[in-house]
Amino acid sequence: MKKRLKGKVVSNKADKTIVVEVERRVLHPLYKKYIKRCTRYACHDFQNKAKKGDKVIIELTRPLSKTKHWRLVKIVEVGSKK
Repeated sequence: MKKRLKGKVVSNKADKTIVVEVERRVLHPLYKKYIKRCTRYACHDFQNKAKKGDKVIIELTRPLSKTKHWRLVKIVEVGSKK
């Protein structure tokens, strides 16, 4: 099974590409408190379905371009219409 992550779409300006921000919690080595860390992934969205604010599931795939190594699997939750 390929690696899957859940995140939020922060940009859909490029054609067939979305930027998904995935949040994770890491333990601080000294203070032993959990800290939020974010990573942004460029993802392939062939049908241009995802909009800014949507929560999506992405999957690791072969390299599609210099920065795109992920593809959109499905939209879990539609973001607010602002």
